Amino acid sequence: MRRNAFTMIELVMVIVVLGILAALALPRMERDIRQEAADNIVSAIRYTQHMALSDNIIDANNPNWQRKFWRFGKAGCSDNGIFYYIASDKNSGGGIDETEAAIDPKDGTWFNGVNGASCEGDLSGQVFTNGSHPSKSIFLTKNYGIKEDDATMFGGCGGVNYIGFDYLGRPHSGFTNSNAPDYSSILNHNCNLTFTFVDTSIPNLVITIERETGRVFIVGQDPS
Repeated sequence: MRRNAFTMIELVMVIVVLGILAALALPRMERDIRQEAADNIVSAIRYTQHMALSDNIIDANNPNWQRKFWRFGKAGCSDNGIFYYIASDKNSGGGIDETEAAIDPKDGTWFNGVNGASCEGDLSGQVFTNGSHPSKSIFLTKNYGIKEDDATMFGGCGGVNYIGFDYLGRPHSGFTNSNAPDYSSILNHNCNLTFTFVDTSIPNLVITIERETGRVFIVGQDPS
């Protein structure tokens, strides 16, 4: 009785093809820290804009209402790490309270951290007084090795560590002291956010927020 079977040559060819496919796939399986960080930060900025577009904060009876602009900013940790936050100063009190941060739609945690607490280890210090927890995605140093750099991180953004958006999605800077709803804080030049990595082999990540339009894109990549 005749039996069908693979020849040795056929088996060798299959092994060679599988080897080629594995060689092509393995580099793509390696973690791209820079791209992960870029995707996270761009998504956070766009979510901030979404909150601004969705939330009507205009109040004709409150001359300080522009202080409530939804903002994307950064804060520090006791171990020299940094995190970003998404929040609105709802009570115009000059700071961001625990309940003024946006909520991460993935798991119900907060887009804000405990300023001055440790950002490493198990994040045991990163718990708010009401028992809620920060979103793990906000910790830029812990997740991606992005280091603190006050000189360049918010370059061209008005000398502050945050950027805000109005109900049209336009970027603003220095609005936290506003006492007149005149939109004088709107940016008239692009804001370039520069993120530097502890691993010097990773190129700096630059994200631009365009003046007036608020369009966000990664420098060096095709805008989408």
